Amino acid sequence: QVQLVESGGGLVQVGDSLRLSCAASGLPFNSYAMGWFRQAPGKEREYVAGISWSGSTTYYLDSVKGRFTISRDNAKKTVYLQMNSLKPEDTAVYYCAAAQSSRKLDQMRGDYWGKGTLVTVSS
Repeated sequence: QVQLVESGGGLVQVGDSLRLSCAASGLPFNSYAMGWFRQAPGKEREYVAGISWSGSTTYYLDSVKGRFTISRDNAKKTVYLQMNSLKPEDTAVYYCAAAQSSRKLDQMRGDYWGKGTLVTVSS
């Protein structure tokens, strides 16, 4: 059974940092591209960041470029999202997803999804 479990969310102030983690089990982690998505109340889900299976290729939503960094540790089967200089508009539930190709993540067609972790940025 595949599981993706996110952690690290919480309530922070504007300008603070958080690191989200997504621990995977039940799948050949180093064969999957991994991504972070988010959904704010009343808004559609958006693709925030992605990383290829090898870690050599990354993607970032324009609004988070220079502030967020995605990384992965294939030995630990974990993907991370380091979020710096957080803004109120970053408030959302953040979801981790795994896909057999980066293209599927681009199309928001993850093969597996976590249940999400809430990030709230207070001004």
